[in-house]
Amino acid sequence: MTNTKYQLIIVLFALLFVGASALFTRRLSKQFAEVEKQRMAVWAEATRQLVLADENTDISLSSSIIEANTTIPVYMTDADYHVILTRNVQEPKSDVEAFYAKKIAQLRADQTPIEVNVSPDVKQYIFYEESNLLRQLRLFPWVQMAVVLSFMALLVTYIITSYRNDQNRVWVGLTKETAHQLGTPISSLNAWLELLRAKYPDDDLLPDIATDINRLQLVAERFSRIGSTPTLVTMDMRQTIEESFAYMRTRVSDKVQMTLTVDEQDDDSAFLIHGDAPLMKWVTENLIKNAVDAMDGHGQITLHLQRDGQLIVLDVTDTGRGIERKRYTQVFRPGYTTKTRGWGLGLSLCKRIVEQYHGGKIFIQRSVVGKGTTFRVILKQCAN
Repeated sequence: MTNTKYQLIIVLFALLFVGASALFTRRLSKQFAEVEKQRMAVWAEATRQLVLADENTDISLSSSIIEANTTIPVYMTDADYHVILTRNVQEPKSDVEAFYAKKIAQLRADQTPIEVNVSPDVKQYIFYEESNLLRQLRLFPWVQMAVVLSFMALLVTYIITSYRNDQNRVWVGLTKETAHQLGTPISSLNAWLELLRAKYPDDDLLPDIATDINRLQLVAERFSRIGSTPTLVTMDMRQTIEESFAYMRTRVSDKVQMTLTVDEQDDDSAFLIHGDAPLMKWVTENLIKNAVDAMDGHGQITLHLQRDGQLIVLDVTDTGRGIERKRYTQVFRPGYTTKTRGWGLGLSLCKRIVEQYHGGKIFIQRSVVGKGTTFRVILKQCAN
């Protein structure tokens, strides 16, 4: 595949991602805009009550409502559209009248003002602009696009240079830079999410945004671990496999039957290894995703965890297309894929994590074309 085709794939993927994000953000923005419109209606009524109040009227509630608006720019005009009051508006140092005339003309073209009947003979209008919070929300999909393009650009860099440079150096440089590049936009997304939570704590769309951000953080963490020598600690391989299985089970089609079996052992240390849990979860998820792809979205996947002496063995079996014996080693090479869409890095990442970082082995234990494949992962067991 040529570099031009790779670039086209990236552009199409980015457009798809940003399009979906834009639709979601547009829906959320409409809800926020409706909330601001309702707030302005209440604000207008409070203003009218304040104008009509006499010395015996309690104006504390109306004043509180008016003072509570600290984010939405508001313009109040007379019947001839001359500005008589503003709030949260930064005036220019010169040509103030021209500034307001131009602003009111723009707002009249974009919105229907809120009418305030001060008296039968006196009519005023209220115009308002979007708050800074709503403007930032509309920028949300573009921030996501920056994240995706940064990630895709780094992957393309790897694919183009892998044929000219030492593979290990490319891997380390790619992963470190990916984690670094993702860090800044993820931090921005987290800050915006906290702002949204503070302003609209009861909005039921915020958990979905938080889930996506957490997933991006997990991707960045995994790549940072690939780019650096991981610190291996004592971990329970059984718990890691069970957590990965539970995560993938909810994200795989109901047409795929998934089962996990673990051989019972007499002691709690039976499945302990010196390893990196997040990376081993990545291995398990990649093997399950690979199995789903091999079955075209329907079939059966079986995970079997067992002890063989001082070795821990994980088998991931699918009922998919199978692999020819001559391709047993090719599937672990970077860039190898049988899919029309895909980077061919999943199994290569698995091999690097298992063999270079954990001193284990990963290979195709058996495969029959048209019937299915079993990938086997072997790791050394430790006492505790």
